[in-house]
Amino acid sequence: MKKSILIALLRTRSRSAVEFQKVLTKYGCVVKTRLGIHDGVAGNCSDTGLIILELIGEKKETAGLARKLNAIPGVSAKLVDISLKK
Repeated sequence: MKKSILIALLRTRSRSAVEFQKVLTKYGCVVKTRLGIHDGVAGNCSDTGLIILELIGEKKETAGLARKLNAIPGVSAKLVDISLKK
């Protein structure tokens, strides 16, 4: 079993979220699962965010998604392929 996971850290969530969402929408067919986390607690909303995506599809598409996200100022994305040993 092999899984492709993309981890993205948004340093300036308030400025990069709109462009980030546009890219995710464009690549929506390769996103199987999305988890978003930010440090907002009791009205104190942080400007950083962590997005974890489980991806499906061709390597070319998933790599393209990572490349597009990394092109957004304030975003750092890393594509990780993981598999179970037989």
